[in-house]
Amino acid sequence: MVTLAAPVTLTAVTALAVSGLTPAPTPAAAPAGRPPLTVDALPPVVYTAHRGGSLEVPENSMSGLIAAYERGTAQVLDVDSRMLRDGTLVAMHDATLNRTTDATGPVRALTMKEWKQVRIRPDSALRTTWKPERPPTIAEVLDRFGGKVVLMLEAKDADSLKSLARMVHARGLTRSVFVNSNKPAVAERAHRLGLVSQLWRSAKQMRTDSFERFRPYVDVLDVDYRARDEDLRRAVRSGVPRVWAHTVNTPYQRDRVLRLGCNGVITDAPGLLSRTPVKGPVRAQPLTEG
Repeated sequence: MVTLAAPVTLTAVTALAVSGLTPAPTPAAAPAGRPPLTVDALPPVVYTAHRGGSLEVPENSMSGLIAAYERGTAQVLDVDSRMLRDGTLVAMHDATLNRTTDATGPVRALTMKEWKQVRIRPDSALRTTWKPERPPTIAEVLDRFGGKVVLMLEAKDADSLKSLARMVHARGLTRSVFVNSNKPAVAERAHRLGLVSQLWRSAKQMRTDSFERFRPYVDVLDVDYRARDEDLRRAVRSGVPRVWAHTVNTPYQRDRVLRLGCNGVITDAPGLLSRTPVKGPVRAQPLTEG
């Protein structure tokens, strides 16, 4: 049972900034005459805005993703993907609407028509700056940012993978989108579907993981920053080309994982990290905000 609150009226300024309340752009995501930005163009050390940078913007919101992109403090934008009852893929982390929206009940119970009535409820710390808005679909995210910035899409519903692959392939973005999962079988299937595959692991899972077995099909090993030093070092030595740590929200956490050899961080606070220089013998300094 899904309960929807009465729709929230947006201000004119907010409405202009929210994708989905205006016509979606055409799938030609990269500027005319330019090829799409791909994972091959990423710098040696990568900063990813987790859910758009959810300590600084409403998570998985179009306005938050726009802000993260325009600020330029991360080279990758992370978005979670869930499937509606009618097969539509939408940007949402939780299996239910309860925590982040004005509605309740399972995301999977909605149709697209019902989804249009849902409004993101910004976290209390963000409500004076950010207004309610409809959470975007994955198609809208791909059409807005695809080819302009590298995207990280987590397939929360394993059965959505084929649909996600079709959308990425149809837009010519197979080298511009990481597809993330916590399940090795899903990561392997993503690789077989021609996608750039990412696998995240918890600190507990990392204690017993044999990271080398992921090497044939994983492009990014997404590791828990809370893991033991020895487990982070094993991940770095695995032969997987990219080892990025999540969810890194303080300069101290960032400096530790970079010092241990990780070549990327996934953060809810890209603005904070961009303003704080790296300390110690690590690979790179953060981007500056601007």
